[in-house]
Amino acid sequence: MLPVSSPVSNSAHSMLIVDDSLVIRNRIAKLVADPRLPHINIAGLAPNGAVALRLAREHAPNLVTMDLTMPELDGEACIEGIIAHLPETRILVVSALADKATALRAIRKGASGFLHKPFTDDDLLDSLLQLIQ
Repeated sequence: MLPVSSPVSNSAHSMLIVDDSLVIRNRIAKLVADPRLPHINIAGLAPNGAVALRLAREHAPNLVTMDLTMPELDGEACIEGIIAHLPETRILVVSALADKATALRAIRKGASGFLHKPFTDDDLLDSLLQLIQ
């Protein structure tokens, strides 16, 4: 995982989970309830970037997990849209795209970290803890 920038300052966390795979969305949602994490409310589950932008505007999450390869609106464009509307939102990219250029591009567009798929439960928990500390 790439380093994560400055932490979220809010004590209450709200998360948007964005992935075109229902299995991945549900897995992340389940892991968010882990007792090692502070309480995180799930603001929404989005199957693509277009739905994610709508949900982000409606619910203003301060945390987002973001896939990059999705139909309708890809993750990079979605990152830009979310950051333009909610610049303090922390975005963890969770993607099978493993090349360094893709990760760096996502970070430049506003992502706070990058986790490669496939990931273990502990990988995701560690990444989320870094995101919210």
